[in-house]
Amino acid sequence: VTVTVIDYDAAHFSEWRCTRPEEIRLPPSRRTVTWIIVDGVHDPAIVEAIGNALGIHPLTQEDIMNTRQRPKIEEYEDYLYVAVRAVNLNGDEGFRSRQVSLLLGNGYIVSFQEQPDETFNRILKRLRAGGGRLRSVGPDYLFYALLDAVVDGYFGVIEDFGERIETIEEEVMAEPDRETLQAIYAVKRSLIALRRSAWPLRDVVAQLERGESPLISDALHIYFRDVYDHAIGVADTVETYRDMMSGILDIYLSSQSSRMNEIMKVLTIIATIFIPLTFIAGIYGMNFEYMPELSHPFGYPAAIISMTAVAAAMLIYFRRKKWI
Repeated sequence: VTVTVIDYDAAHFSEWRCTRPEEIRLPPSRRTVTWIIVDGVHDPAIVEAIGNALGIHPLTQEDIMNTRQRPKIEEYEDYLYVAVRAVNLNGDEGFRSRQVSLLLGNGYIVSFQEQPDETFNRILKRLRAGGGRLRSVGPDYLFYALLDAVVDGYFGVIEDFGERIETIEEEVMAEPDRETLQAIYAVKRSLIALRRSAWPLRDVVAQLERGESPLISDALHIYFRDVYDHAIGVADTVETYRDMMSGILDIYLSSQSSRMNEIMKVLTIIATIFIPLTFIAGIYGMNFEYMPELSHPFGYPAAIISMTAVAAAMLIYFRRKKWI
């Protein structure tokens, strides 16, 4: 677990690694914005130390350490607590989903992440670079920026899903095999997992956009409305992709059924052609003592020619009927 403390305003910026979380103290004047970044939430002692130092309710501390809960928003007397799911690409495994907990208080922000990742790197670069709106406004704007970064992380994952779906669609229309079916089900499972993160995120941002928390200025509601629009877009795209994958699965199953029908048709035609040939062969295979054809010098060629003629006639008939 690492704890980083950032303190800034329009004129100055400081950043340091905190080795004793229980000694965290906010500036008494509260004229600067303090951002406490906690990477790792599986050490109860550290979470409790930070919580006690900042006056965080024990129930909130439990929520921070419970990384399997549904995204939610809770308003306390001195702070606002939000738990959401941040996602980012994870190579061949698709994407990785992790809980991010944000606390907005008077003059400070605390962010808890399960593990260090790149979700907030862009915001850190903006703060370190100086200038811009982020350095000159209060913690509620930083709170908005962090949520916006979480939502933006979904777009990269969605774009990757779009490319994977296009590839699968091309395979289904070309020569689908068992691996194609496995890829379809893998994407469908991943989309279900992504939906579990995206839809509650939309509800959380909607509550912030419509809320009246004294910790969020009225001027920021329009910014949260923009984040809400992005969250709606993410949720709608996930639903669209789920419908597309269901359609692709139907196409795959139809193609496999059509292929099986083609195979059965060929086998049926072959079996049908051999029915009269078997009949002719059966006649000449009967064990009668007197069969004139057996002693005729052209009996065998006549039988072969008859079988060939019957087979050719049936093939011509099937071709005219467009069965083959």
